Amino acid sequence: MDIFEGENERLLVQALCGLASQEECRNLLEDLLTGREIESLSQRIRVAQLLRQGSTYQEVEERTGASTATIGRVNRCLRYGSGGYKAALDRWEENYGDK
Repeated sequence: MDIFEGENERLLVQALCGLASQEECRNLLEDLLTGREIESLSQRIRVAQLLRQGSTYQEVEERTGASTATIGRVNRCLRYGSGGYKAALDRWEENYGDK
């Protein structure tokens, strides 16, 4: 079963895709998530970025404070997941990388 088949899950994805600016996105994330959830999600995307850049697990752990379990989970998603990290980081690099 696809986790995003439900009506609530479709609404979430559509709401995120419908946002027009970083400010709108920040505001929605702040309303939806706790501070700790935002920190965890932020840490994971940074872990993915560092792994894509070739950092070792030890380097990632030192730079982000992420556990090896989290680093491993993110690495599995990068290698075998649905491509979400890749798409997000590719888009980030197009828009903000090396600036």
